[in-house]
Amino acid sequence: MREQPPYLRIADAFRQRIADQDWMPGDRLPSRAQLAGEYGVGDNVIRRAQELLISQGMLEGRAGSGTYVAEPSQRLRMVRSQYREQQGGSPFRADMAALGRRGTWESRTDAKVPAPEEIATRLGVAGGTPCVRTTYEFLVDGKPAQLSTSWEPYELTAGTLVVLPEGGPHAGKGVVNRMAEIGITVTHAVEQPEPGHADAEEATLLGIQRGVLVTRIRRTYYGDDGRPVETADIVLPATTCEIVYEIPVRG
Repeated sequence: MREQPPYLRIADAFRQRIADQDWMPGDRLPSRAQLAGEYGVGDNVIRRAQELLISQGMLEGRAGSGTYVAEPSQRLRMVRSQYREQQGGSPFRADMAALGRRGTWESRTDAKVPAPEEIATRLGVAGGTPCVRTTYEFLVDGKPAQLSTSWEPYELTAGTLVVLPEGGPHAGKGVVNRMAEIGITVTHAVEQPEPGHADAEEATLLGIQRGVLVTRIRRTYYGDDGRPVETADIVLPATTCEIVYEIPVRG
């Protein structure tokens, strides 16, 4: 068997010290130089071990201060459910209200943005087709918790009151209810979650460190004729958000 890389061995040792309560939540870890001397490894090994545990939510780095044992926190429960879509309003706001938290969001919409090839494929249109792109930053009690970038074919809603997802009389009502206003029945959505690591822009927007584990969800809504009407890329920090799917069962 291949020998375990040194930084993984050190990360295991740090986990054990936290489990044994040698290091308690809120405690500041010794300096990297001190830890390197204690474990007989280089500073770089200590750094990689700490970065791994930071990405897993066990440690947190504070600029200019050092590395600390993270305080335990309740993960935000994000429910993905057909029922919530049918109830109208914002599923995100409903999820946060159920936790006694305040869910809001900020958005920016750009019309007639040429669809990149991947987005065009997901929407079943030609590359470069004009789309309405809306970027969202979802907030919990005023702090960033989730990102999303939504794309809709411009020709689908052009000239209607729902062309701007966050503008007009139907602002903020969600894809399903907005499409219903123009006679399109959304019958289902397909979601594909996968793990990843926050890039520099995502880390800045979410207030997390670059490289922290995130869950990415590629979601596409379909009308009753099978045509995609919207697709989105959703990003959630894995250490602070848990995703729960409600699946209808018909007897």
